[in-house]
Amino acid sequence: MNMRSSWLKETGQTREDTRLTQIGATTPANTVEAHSGILPGSYEGLHRLSGFWLGNKDAMTGTLHGGRAVIQGPGGQGVYPVALTSPIDLPFAPGDAQYGRIDLVVIRIYDGLYDASNRYDAVAEVVQGVPGPTPAPPAVPAAGLPLFEVTVPAGASAGNGGINWGTALKDRRTTVVSVGGILPAVGEVRRGAYPGQYQDSTDGTLQRWDERDWVSYPRAIGGIAPAGAITNGSYVGQYRDTAGGVLQRWNGTVWQPAAPYPAYVENRDGGSTTSLTYTPTLTGRPPAPLAITFTAPPSGKVLLAYGNSAMIERNGTGQQFTSVRVTQGATLVQDATDEFAAKAAGANHTSVSTQLLLANLQPGTAYTITAVHRVKDATQPGWFDHVFIRVDAMA
Repeated sequence: MNMRSSWLKETGQTREDTRLTQIGATTPANTVEAHSGILPGSYEGLHRLSGFWLGNKDAMTGTLHGGRAVIQGPGGQGVYPVALTSPIDLPFAPGDAQYGRIDLVVIRIYDGLYDASNRYDAVAEVVQGVPGPTPAPPAVPAAGLPLFEVTVPAGASAGNGGINWGTALKDRRTTVVSVGGILPAVGEVRRGAYPGQYQDSTDGTLQRWDERDWVSYPRAIGGIAPAGAITNGSYVGQYRDTAGGVLQRWNGTVWQPAAPYPAYVENRDGGSTTSLTYTPTLTGRPPAPLAITFTAPPSGKVLLAYGNSAMIERNGTGQQFTSVRVTQGATLVQDATDEFAAKAAGANHTSVSTQLLLANLQPGTAYTITAVHRVKDATQPGWFDHVFIRVDAMA
């Protein structure tokens, strides 16, 4: 018989059975049970998993190729090691006249000490699904290891097209390794069994189980995750590179520049106003206000610098003021005041600027700074040119 097992039959286990199936590979599912799965490996080392591959022999017959696996029995049955040493053929029943169905190829353990089969065998078999408009695969039998789902079209038969082997298969195989081994992940992503367990993920990233999630290797050791490797951080203080080459730090909610660079905006077009109250609009300049949005750093403090080139028109005896308005969404955080304004007076061109420490911001929250202007005398328009705003994060 091609399918071998050990510690299953009441009598008749041979030394060859034992040699072939004592594989020593169990990935823990808990303290007393193991995951069912297939030992990884392939000819020439070309693939993660080649064991128990299902190919096609003819229109309605598949060929299951060799491999080794372990199957966890229900309850206290323990783990059954099995080995298929040469290919076997698996026939599929003809398709239903009206609907397609999904069959399941499994390796199944029959153990008469625990079930009503009165058998002691490890077998590969096809569990036939139920035809329907939207068919679903059948349940995996107790002490069974799923290998492939196979879609059987309506009316399929040896003389009527049969199974489309190119599209009919869905691979359900999973891998197992010994305790402490690095699992080459295939198929279903299982939760880890213990902190410090490692797996090689399907995208080729080495990962470590951290009690809740599989954490990619550069994150687990405090290294800098490569650009595109992760979306959300795993812990506060984690670093990642970006496609633009900016080093970022995870603050628990969002990614922020690790070394925040200044945010800066300017408008080199001049404009004037006669408004006695602060306004973001200047006549002669594009109507859009000069504004900048930034994300508050972990300290919640930024240093604002703002100003412009200024001149009072006409007789030059008036005064003009440039200040800023701070908003968070639709909420006004700080309104413009003369106290924090860059002030100018006279008919000569003058460059004026000032600085303002803005504190008590919510880290990781976006704020908007808008430049606003006014004059002291409405009869003497103020001219504002090359207006700028700069925001520097503070520690």
